[in-house]
Amino acid sequence: MSPTTLPAGLEHGHVTFLGAGPGDPGLLTLRAVEALGHADVLVAEHEVLDVVRVHARQGVAVVRTDMDASAASSDTRPGAGTPQPAVIDGASTTAEAPAVRDPSHLVMEAARGGRRVVRAVSGDPGLDACAAEEMLACAAAGVPFEVVPGIATAVGVPAYAGMPLRDANGADVRFVDARTATPRIWTEVGASDGTVVVSTSLDSVAAAAGELVAAGRKPDTPLAVTVAGTTTRQRTWSATLGTIAQTLKQAKVLPSPDGGRPVIAVVGERSAAPRREQLSWFESKPLFGWRVLVPRTKEQAASLSDQLRSYGAVPHEVPTIAVEPPRTPQQMERAVKGLVTGRYEWIAFTSVNAVKAVREKFEEYGLDARAFAGIKVAAVGEQTAAALIAFGVKPDLVPSGEQSAAGLLDDWPPYDPVFDPIDRVFLPRADIATETLVAGLIELGWEVDDVTAYRTVRASPPPAETREAIKGGGFDAVLFTSSSTVRNLVGIAGKPHNVSVIACIGPATAKTAEEHGLRVDVMAPEPSVHKLAEALAEFGMKRRATALENGDPVTRPSERRPGARRRRTT
Repeated sequence: MSPTTLPAGLEHGHVTFLGAGPGDPGLLTLRAVEALGHADVLVAEHEVLDVVRVHARQGVAVVRTDMDASAASSDTRPGAGTPQPAVIDGASTTAEAPAVRDPSHLVMEAARGGRRVVRAVSGDPGLDACAAEEMLACAAAGVPFEVVPGIATAVGVPAYAGMPLRDANGADVRFVDARTATPRIWTEVGASDGTVVVSTSLDSVAAAAGELVAAGRKPDTPLAVTVAGTTTRQRTWSATLGTIAQTLKQAKVLPSPDGGRPVIAVVGERSAAPRREQLSWFESKPLFGWRVLVPRTKEQAASLSDQLRSYGAVPHEVPTIAVEPPRTPQQMERAVKGLVTGRYEWIAFTSVNAVKAVREKFEEYGLDARAFAGIKVAAVGEQTAAALIAFGVKPDLVPSGEQSAAGLLDDWPPYDPVFDPIDRVFLPRADIATETLVAGLIELGWEVDDVTAYRTVRASPPPAETREAIKGGGFDAVLFTSSSTVRNLVGIAGKPHNVSVIACIGPATAKTAEEHGLRVDVMAPEPSVHKLAEALAEFGMKRRATALENGDPVTRPSERRPGARRRRTT
């Protein structure tokens, strides 16, 4: 059958075989992100889905290939022989449809009806034997397909572990998959004195080292083994071919609980410990692997979480407050109508939630950013300003110094009847906001409509697993961005364990934390969430440097012995 001839009943679909790289979502190519954004069906094993699903559109059908195939045959209903993908949100963790034993059959089924299918695999599809078989099946069925290369695991992981595989001398580099290597292949690489990159499992590292020694490599040849490469779970152990088994045993990483976690082993001088440690840029990030609790919603914490990830941390957002409409909306309704009728000279936003409340009321009345024409807009904080810009409004005034009500007052002009035709300011705020800004504006000669735009209430408790991690020392650090986040987190989840590093945005927040029995380790030099993250990173960097100077292993705070006393760090 010609590759362009379609079997009866199979309409044209399209399959993209996509390389998801070695694990870091940031290593996806631009073409991969584009393909994921247009996919109707996404097919992959669980770990690959975790990397690619965030870029898939909402409503994409997701099918896992690594679930127990027996589940596929457990449904005896008519027509249930071929499992159908479960439609879920692209960022959801909802369980997917059960997989079938033959992924190529699954891809064919998904391509029916002209659907765009993305078949994502770890690393690069050109190095994946299963992907090659599925491509042949597509060609035989006449289903158009394309290949989007990804960063090969055997190349990406050594780069993240501080082991460039080649230098100016252009030494030979050989790649071996221990799962399929034949005695002839081991003999060939053993006879070479170049660098060998071995793809294997954690349980089989010692056996692979033994094969190389048997093939002629010296037992004292340097070897480095990396687990969970390119992710914040990455760990690398340096040894030799003759000592790797003992090194892993002493590190208590064998046997692995899942029957053999995939690892990359680099053999040769490129993996020698002094050289690798000098070039280990990823594992030496100041907060590498730290689980950091951020008591904010995902929307509020987006830029802060991104900053923490750049330091190597794993942020975990836990909302401590929920936002609800005001109990009596009439005041807000009158104020918004006043914006349109020219009642105000200024409107001042002190939070993202205030922007959201006004925007929602605008949309309710069929208004948009044009209603701000002729009105001066002030904003406290870069995130508030960004929310306004996203709405189509560029703030006229943002504090030049401290991002607070006091900082805004420092820059706010006094009322001048010559230059200001209207003397009134609209201040949409939370129901628990302080009166500092209102009093200051009145002192500057302005009339203020102080309007409750939204109410803040304590959020629901987080899942039991998160509560246990907070109280049991599962988080390496907790960031507090206000006194209310301290009170609310303790109220809904309990007090953080004493091994967790406590970081506060300012003196008032630190005082509240101490009143709740917490020991404050880090305080931002100025009241900014980004300065708070920087201060925590500096704390982590100093902590790492101290451990190395003392010859101690670099550990995370959560890895301290239970009951160990904390020392104040100045």
